[in-house]
Amino acid sequence: MAAIVCAVCWHYRDSLGRLWQQTRATVVAPMIPGPRPDLARYTTLKEEAENKRKDLAKRLAEARTAAEKEKVLTETRSYLETLLPQMMLCWLGTPWDFHGTAEGPGQGKIACGYFVATVLKDAGFRVDRYKLAQQASQNILRSFLPKEALQVQVGAPYDNYAAAIAKAEPGVRIVGLDSHVAFLVTGPDGFRFIHSSGSKPWCVVNEDRDSAGVLARSNYRVQGLLTGDKEVLKRWLAGKKIEVKMDGPTTASAGK
Repeated sequence: MAAIVCAVCWHYRDSLGRLWQQTRATVVAPMIPGPRPDLARYTTLKEEAENKRKDLAKRLAEARTAAEKEKVLTETRSYLETLLPQMMLCWLGTPWDFHGTAEGPGQGKIACGYFVATVLKDAGFRVDRYKLAQQASQNILRSFLPKEALQVQVGAPYDNYAAAIAKAEPGVRIVGLDSHVAFLVTGPDGFRFIHSSGSKPWCVVNEDRDSAGVLARSNYRVQGLLTGDKEVLKRWLAGKKIEVKMDGPTTASAGK
């Protein structure tokens, strides 16, 4: 009897193999925790961002008064503060790797610096994502913001730091840590720490104040409000190339 069963299984081995793979996918997939990368949504957001950028740029060029120009810049800021977090969230669940250079959500592994650089590039900032991703976090910030716009803290207790950030001006920030770089999205309900984490669960995550362990453990923190700078908004609107800063401190390598 055993010989007959073995013979039948061998004869139908290909069909049984396919059935096993289908069954395994059905059983295992729902057990994988957390959100999945959303490349389709991300691609749509990229296309919409370029169209919106051109429309806003045209309106800024046609504006005749300071008030009209200010209105366009205010709308630009509001749009980017909606767009950027939406794009970040499309990456959730994408695996982290120190050398990861994935070009889109779920298309491979992504290092923290490449996550930040790729989201910014795909949102419409004209920047070399490879050069930007390989810089120290302070250089990443300095590529967009003047030195005086950065806030640096060393050795500050996390509770004090988190309380201040939770009450800070709403917007999208870049934050550099001891050996990490990430986004901080601040709003009326506090902040979200969105990054490609080299710690468990080793993927792109969206963390709140209490779960942001990497942010809490860092001794060094440098940050800047990206969407609060009018020159940043104008460069985005104009499609102006952003020169990557490659000098200065090497603290907080973005590769991790």
